[in-house]
Amino acid sequence: MLRLYDTAFEEVRELELREPGRLSMYVCGPTVYDVPHIGHGRFTLVWDILRRYVEWTGVQVRFVSNVTDIDDKIIERAAVEGRTIGEVSREYEAVWWDAMDRLGVARPSDDPHATAYVEQMVEMIAGLVRSGKAYVGGDGVYFSAAAVADYGLLAHQPLDSLKVGARVEADQDRGKLDPIDFALWKTAKPGEPSWESPWGAGRPGWHTECVVMALDLLGEDFDLHGGGVDLAFPHHENERAQAVAAGRRFARRWAHSGHVVVEGGEKMSKSLGNFITLPDLLARYGPRAYRLQVLQVHYRSPMTVSDKTMSAANAALERLDAFARRFAATTAAGEGGADAVADAAALEGFRQRMDDDLNTPEAMAAMFELVTRANALGDAGRVAEAAALAAAVFEMTAAVGLSVGSAPAEVSEAAVAKAAERDEARRRKDWASADALRAELEDDGWVVEDTPQGTVIRR
Repeated sequence: MLRLYDTAFEEVRELELREPGRLSMYVCGPTVYDVPHIGHGRFTLVWDILRRYVEWTGVQVRFVSNVTDIDDKIIERAAVEGRTIGEVSREYEAVWWDAMDRLGVARPSDDPHATAYVEQMVEMIAGLVRSGKAYVGGDGVYFSAAAVADYGLLAHQPLDSLKVGARVEADQDRGKLDPIDFALWKTAKPGEPSWESPWGAGRPGWHTECVVMALDLLGEDFDLHGGGVDLAFPHHENERAQAVAAGRRFARRWAHSGHVVVEGGEKMSKSLGNFITLPDLLARYGPRAYRLQVLQVHYRSPMTVSDKTMSAANAALERLDAFARRFAATTAAGEGGADAVADAAALEGFRQRMDDDLNTPEAMAAMFELVTRANALGDAGRVAEAAALAAAVFEMTAAVGLSVGSAPAEVSEAAVAKAAERDEARRRKDWASADALRAELEDDGWVVEDTPQGTVIRR
């Protein structure tokens, strides 16, 4: 069975399923107020790869990922643009799913929306107030972190240490009794969207929505809660604390994926202004290349994305595609069947690496070694042995959602002419014309790459 690094225990532990043969899994989804960036792409690919692999092993997965469609950032954008929060959230949710579909990420089993769960959030908050674990402040309802004995578990810091590092923003005016307490319900300001509650019109705090939705759809003691490492504290810790305070068993395991960093090692984020949008990346390099790069970096490690890394991923894909085309006839690759039986030892090695904390870098390295061996066996005329290894490679790519074997697209004369025109513009240092020609090629569905030999275009 798959073993993952559990953030709560700080060690790799086996997934002990609540129900044999079924994995219940919750991953925090998008706040829909802007275009997704490549960090979102890495994050979603990690959990998509895990999900696909677990399903490949024969385990059924119920994958729940929410949509935050009410949030301060959505409200701010709506106010600036003179629109309703519904208009903003619907627009950017559509952008999100379009990017996920292009990336090849499987849709969740359930995608609950925060606005559909407000009534249940109010019920949970009311219960916490009645039990003394939450209190009414001047501008809403706050959770008392001190009410949970092990608060800070996912941060691995004691409560006193967390208080020292907590941001204090006019706590007396906000009605917060302790800097580490957090909002469960926010009283609505004039002009803001609101829902009725025992504490007046307002809206739920961000940390309440996921705990309510996870418990409703997956039930208590579900198997795995995943997310980016930046969510471990305070978001996931605050989810966990509410469940504990309400006497509910929450996630059995907590797993977190690493950041995307820019060259130089700085974390990429919208707040720092150094992000690349996911649609832009996919238009330039294609979704398969990004999936392969994610696979070649351990999910808990920082990942640098650059022209160099993406070009290397595309070169590796071209190698896999050529390999798939070579062995398609003997393995029926991509056609739903196989004339050759996949090499059992190769598949076992793959499973061992994947089960060891989702060690995709080693799994991919071993897969490319199989490609080399199969090609050598094929060259030597040992067709049956080569086909068995090839079939194993195709099993592995299928297990992680990496499609291979696409034929090179025929480049039209019009596209070739535009590429040549772009090279001439670049030679003249007419960057505006070069960028406009790149945009035209990309709008026509071409991936455009700059190389020392000039513009290269492909599908």
